[in-house]
Amino acid sequence: MAIKRKTKAEPAFSMSSMTDIVFLLLIFFLVTSTLINPNALKLLLPKSTNQISTKASVSVSIKHYPERGTFSYHINGDETPVPFSEIEPDLQRLLQDSDDPTFSIYADKTVPIEEVVNLMNIAKRNKYKVILATSPE
Repeated sequence: MAIKRKTKAEPAFSMSSMTDIVFLLLIFFLVTSTLINPNALKLLLPKSTNQISTKASVSVSIKHYPERGTFSYHINGDETPVPFSEIEPDLQRLLQDSDDPTFSIYADKTVPIEEVVNLMNIAKRNKYKVILATSPE
């Protein structure tokens, strides 16, 4: 005589705990991706397919105001503008302890190339490397 069980074990797997983990990871990545914004100024950068491997420790942004015909310079995404005459001393101060002094230029699409070249001349005088920031295509 065979003994039969009253309850039968079902070989089912509950996916509810796995979906909880997926949603938590999704929320984590959404929150952390919004925190990674190196440039607080809203700039329309030119498009490019090239990518760089080095990271600059200092950024200089050029904001163009076409209605006024003026430019403002911002160091490290700071909201307060810096006069052009103070950019070189500020860069020297910020990059003096760096082994490989590099700064990036974030310029609006509408900024004349002369303004970008002025920043590149500062880099040449001080033997800094320059990265021209673009947005991906």
